Amino acid sequence: MIAETPAQAAAAATEAILADFTGGAHRGVIVDSPPGAGKTTLVVTAATTLADSGERLMIVAQTNEQVDDLADKLASKAPALTIGRLHSDGFSVPARVTRHPGVTASNKIEHVEACTVVIATADKWAYVTGRTWTWAIVDEAYQMRSDKLLAIAALFDRALFVGDPGQLDPFSVVDTERWAGLAWDPMQSAVAVIARLNNLPVHRLPVSWRLPASAAPLVSEAFYPFASFRSGTAAADRELRLTTAGFPVPWDRTLNEAAASGWALHELPSRHTIRTDAEAVQACAGLATRLLQRGAVAHDENGSHDVSPDRIAIGCAHNDQVAAIRAAGIPAGVTVDTANRLQGREYDVTIVLHPLSGRRDATAFHLESGRLCVLTSRHRHACIVVARAGIAELLDNHPSTGRVQLNVPVKFPDGWEANHAVLAHLSRHRIEA
Repeated sequence: MIAETPAQAAAAATEAILADFTGGAHRGVIVDSPPGAGKTTLVVTAATTLADSGERLMIVAQTNEQVDDLADKLASKAPALTIGRLHSDGFSVPARVTRHPGVTASNKIEHVEACTVVIATADKWAYVTGRTWTWAIVDEAYQMRSDKLLAIAALFDRALFVGDPGQLDPFSVVDTERWAGLAWDPMQSAVAVIARLNNLPVHRLPVSWRLPASAAPLVSEAFYPFASFRSGTAAADRELRLTTAGFPVPWDRTLNEAAASGWALHELPSRHTIRTDAEAVQACAGLATRLLQRGAVAHDENGSHDVSPDRIAIGCAHNDQVAAIRAAGIPAGVTVDTANRLQGREYDVTIVLHPLSGRRDATAFHLESGRLCVLTSRHRHACIVVARAGIAELLDNHPSTGRVQLNVPVKFPDGWEANHAVLAHLSRHRIEA
């Protein structure tokens, strides 16, 4: 029997999803998507399929960055579509969206409602009244709070809920523990509520087209133990080459390891530090700078290209760490942001400041498996983790002891287990600084 190729597996999954979505038997379809599994391709295919049938649809995303990325990619892959980019007052739509002739951007629904596809954040859709669409696509649905879905549910009849179950849960700066376990808990994800109240089909995209063969097995094992996936490319399909030779110093040895294997752990000496650890901050900024100095070139299934600053990202857990790295003199164009804002984005090389580096404790925030999953799954070629030694010991001294709450499903895998799985893999790629 001939084994099914990644492309065949992905095509079969997409065909089944569209059949359920457009078949009329269900008011909703849930799609679980691992990192880089082609959610945008699925959205484009669904939108063009409906457009070819003379239908209009609305698309909901959770942040302006996600909306702009969707609008750009949708307009690039389906230039014949008319796309409305609905935004709030005072928002400046980026050039990557407005450059498309088929895109109309406005803060008024009446200016864009005639478009085949209208895209906006859930917050903006909540202000739209007196209009309905037969079809809707909710992107990053696991990141969407259930109360936000309730606010827009009257706008559409049928919906495709697409999201990544392994990444960050809905976030709020307000303490919501008082509602934990209650049916009306607003911090439940949109998917959790929809799945509990309705008998909807659940599909899974089986292939990651972003993660290389060096990364997909680890990410799948550590964060998706019950919904495994594979890379869409083989080890020989991708190569990260450094065109300039380095020196026998930690930064260059770390970059050599990352280029050769797809992973590197740049390990600083064990020490308890403040959150904006100056040495760790300098290591993150220095590695990004040195990567550009050494003329990194990425070879993949699409050809070859220089790894420019906009293809490099530095991910952190906290905003003050982001500010510290930006102040450390990183090259212009390199993205530095928190895991929450990097979710859904893609780069050639990512540099990660480990959430537990230098800490005395392991809080629920820093142990959240979704945060580490986002940080270690943004790359197409290599991921470099910067951390102080001692994280494994920290985890053993702070085992997962979260309180059991009635009617709250236990999330698996938990952060403790996921962190140990990632550290065990990184230990084979350790470079001592």
